[in-house]
Amino acid sequence: MPYIDSKITVPMDDSKKERIKAELGRMLATLGKPESYLMVGIADNYDLWFAGKKLDKGAYVEVSVLGGIDPYQSNQFSAQVCDLFEKELGIPQNAVYITYHGIENWGWNGGNF
Repeated sequence: MPYIDSKITVPMDDSKKERIKAELGRMLATLGKPESYLMVGIADNYDLWFAGKKLDKGAYVEVSVLGGIDPYQSNQFSAQVCDLFEKELGIPQNAVYITYHGIENWGWNGGNF
């Protein structure tokens, strides 16, 4: 059960959100996870500050997966996300921040996976 939650400073229309969601799903194979269970959250026009300054263009992305996260795979995924956000949203790669969370227990449908 992967979950990718993105907080993005720039406004996005529904078609742009759909393209970002689809690309994240495609790129998920890099982490060895299936898109078939992927959940995506996108909050656009979001206020983010870094080092006391408001970011005009920036993003914070949380990637949560059931189980552990391979450092090599997450490094590749980070590069892909930064490239995607730069190309699609005009956010510089040095303003995209990504965290990874391996989840041991994930509840769903009255139980845990």
